[in-house]
Amino acid sequence: MRNCIFVSDLHGHIDRYEKLFNAIIKEKPFAVFIGGDITPSYLLKRKHPDSIYQNFIPEYLLKEFQKVQDVLKNSYPQIFIILGNDDARAEEDDIFELEKRGIWYYIHNKKVTLDEYKIFGYSNVPPTPFLLKDWEKYDVSRFTDPGCIPPTEGFRTVKVPEKDIELSTIKNDLENLTGNEDLLKSIFLFHSPPYDTHLDRAALDGKTFDHVPLDVYIGSIAIKNFILERQPYITFHGHVHESTRLTGHWFQKINNTFSFQAAHDGKELSMVSFNLEKPENAVRILI
Repeated sequence: MRNCIFVSDLHGHIDRYEKLFNAIIKEKPFAVFIGGDITPSYLLKRKHPDSIYQNFIPEYLLKEFQKVQDVLKNSYPQIFIILGNDDARAEEDDIFELEKRGIWYYIHNKKVTLDEYKIFGYSNVPPTPFLLKDWEKYDVSRFTDPGCIPPTEGFRTVKVPEKDIELSTIKNDLENLTGNEDLLKSIFLFHSPPYDTHLDRAALDGKTFDHVPLDVYIGSIAIKNFILERQPYITFHGHVHESTRLTGHWFQKINNTFSFQAAHDGKELSMVSFNLEKPENAVRILI
């Protein structure tokens, strides 16, 4: 039985990580998928300039995952991870270092394999109202929703050519990432959820920007179309914390694709536990 765990949007909360580590040790999963927004926010770093939050990945995550390795030894799971829009791309070097040390596989814009499954990762989300733009791209065109800041504005922690910012889209990235791949047994670790689903419903009811009503669905049209057209086996999503509370759903089947949402706006760790052969029996656990 290849039981797995999916989590997302831990945002550097130590208590949630401790619960995750305990769950990994207890359940000994075959694989763990971590869907981005893993580090503390810049605001938290400014509030605690002398704390572990300044070097969260090497000073906390490395040490704690190594403790899990020491306990589980040969039962340590394969871990697949991406960053999210609240993570600074400047921290990628630390992410790569942990990959070299055998902690996890960093799979943004990559394909790796897990037995007969193809695993793809993708971090970028459509434009948001937030200023950090390391992991934001235009979705299917250069349109930006009212109230959101386009990728050409805001700030980045890693320099990117202006041409790439202006011309690249999530749609094109997904086409380039997958090409003509057979996706029948593929698993996608996204940060953004697909547009207009149970998984991307935001708390924007009745809100406007310059008298224009805001769309309550804030996921990616490109990802939604990709799922509809290519029908991967499983997709994982985070980013929109309140969607499950608002819709009552953390799971949606989009034709033949099983799509899961793990972001959560409560204090608990939201963990999706599932078997690779029977994703329809997945359960969401709040710890």
